Amino acid sequence: MIIVGVDGSAPARAAVEWAADDALRMHEPLRIVHAVDRSPYQIAKFPTAEWPDALIRGGEKALAEALAVAHERQPSVEATTRMLEGSPAQVLRDEGQDAAEIVVGSRGLGGFAGALLGSTGVNVAGRAPCPVVVVRGETGRRHGVVTVGVDDTSSCEPALPYAFEQARLRGSALRAVFAWDMPVYAFAPGPHDMDAIRQAACEVIDEHLERYKKEYPQVSVTEEVRASHPVDALRRASAESDLVVVGSHGQGALASMFLGSVSRGVLHHAQCPVAVVRAR
Repeated sequence: MIIVGVDGSAPARAAVEWAADDALRMHEPLRIVHAVDRSPYQIAKFPTAEWPDALIRGGEKALAEALAVAHERQPSVEATTRMLEGSPAQVLRDEGQDAAEIVVGSRGLGGFAGALLGSTGVNVAGRAPCPVVVVRGETGRRHGVVTVGVDDTSSCEPALPYAFEQARLRGSALRAVFAWDMPVYAFAPGPHDMDAIRQAACEVIDEHLERYKKEYPQVSVTEEVRASHPVDALRRASAESDLVVVGSHGQGALASMFLGSVSRGVLHHAQCPVAVVRAR
């Protein structure tokens, strides 16, 4: 099951199109979800007897429009709709318990998309039990490349099988990017063995990728080592990618905090859709 959150905005439409395409590739059904969050309206100055009907009508319209987009995009994909009450973050996490992935737009009218790049979205991307795809940037142009961020920690491990599988399903090449900040001493006078640093980085990439290269022999893999901040390196790579995949740490309340550096930066600045895959 692929879950896509909608709120009636244009970015939500792009998310539905992305989700429908991925549902076809992955042979998964599609569930289109709208969250009815009444909490912002539970204050005295609003006529609360009237607001619930307006919220429901708006949700029904958003779902109907999204379903039509899904049917137009991929008629053979089984698509259903669901309206649920609660905060967008909680609804997404609950729906994602048994999902293959969750898809949302980069920004919108509120709810799923509008909150995604704020605290709610960081919470979802860091704690959802499945990959979370944020559809942003130009999605119509195909580059035939999936990019995955690799580092010298275990946080990139969950991203690798997802990235390889996405590349296989798309018939795309995989680009593994290892970026490292230039050490402070590199700017000081004196000799520095930068080649040794680069060689060590290449060994890290090889170690991470060795297993998946054997499991996915049909995927062409390119390895890149860049002396740059990881966010900047992945941002630049995103301009020539159809998808950027990054990992996130662990589980529990601290997960959303660990998401904060590289994953959060890539979510904000990438020029193509981004998938965040957390360690279970």
